[in-house]
Amino acid sequence: MSIGSKSLLGCGVVAACAFTFSAAQAAPERFCRDYATAAVRQVDLMHAVPACNRGTGARWTTDFRIHFDWCMGQPIDAVEAERAARTNWIRSCRGR
Repeated sequence: MSIGSKSLLGCGVVAACAFTFSAAQAAPERFCRDYATAAVRQVDLMHAVPACNRGTGARWTTDFRIHFDWCMGQPIDAVEAERAARTNWIRSCRGR
């Protein structure tokens, strides 16, 4: 094996490790389906309370697919933080 081959092999191993690391951290499909369903419910609730109505941005879309697709590329802690941000906004604007 030449030095060039070792470098190429090393890059391949690093790339494979990086892919495995990021894939291992991504939220699973079932989790994301549940998350997206809950997100749409939260957005519907937000729209039902005039004081809560933010109305814009991906966080506040009623499009299930946008929430689901975003979740599929995120680690679970980021998804939970997004859910908490919506929950906290709804609680605060409803006075709870």
